[in-house]
Amino acid sequence: MEPLESPFKIILGSSSIARRKILSEMGYEFTLMSADIDEKAIRTEKPEELVMALAKAKADAIVSKLQTSKDMTPSVLIAADTVVVYEGMIREKPESEEEARQFIKGYSGKHAATVSSVLVTNLKNGFTKGDFDKVEIHFHEIPDHVIDKLLEEGLVLKVAGALIIEHPLIVPYVKDVIGTTDSVMGLPKSLTEKLLNEAMKA
Repeated sequence: MEPLESPFKIILGSSSIARRKILSEMGYEFTLMSADIDEKAIRTEKPEELVMALAKAKADAIVSKLQTSKDMTPSVLIAADTVVVYEGMIREKPESEEEARQFIKGYSGKHAATVSSVLVTNLKNGFTKGDFDKVEIHFHEIPDHVIDKLLEEGLVLKVAGALIIEHPLIVPYVKDVIGTTDSVMGLPKSLTEKLLNEAMKA
């Protein structure tokens, strides 16, 4: 796909490899910036409110970094966050291999959901708009040897809820996805596209 020509410079405010891959698949050229915020300092009961608050905090942190830059191209900033919800509990990145193992064992034969937020800011005029997307994932039984391999490889330690449904080791154990895989991976394409269009027209 040809990169979309745009007078706007797009900044993806994330260090996530999955989000980078999704935005590239959408045909956009962009630069990367990470927010480096203390995510644990932001707490709220509802997953939808939490992901929106975290995306806003990331955007705010990047905006203050950018205020020192002299680049005059109108820029659009995309900030995003994802959490996993399992049996009513919010799960973020596992803090240890043991916690990651418990997370994945918990999904075996059961289901979990992801809540992903996207917040787009037009840095030229301050227009900002965000929303969230939810996906439900149902799993077959996940064998222990598969969990061992996932932990050995280590990618699951870097993602919310140790959940990577697109991983070749997990794919055979995903029974049903109600929603889109890109949303589970952290950047729902249709929502991102919609918000980008609104921000660029603002």
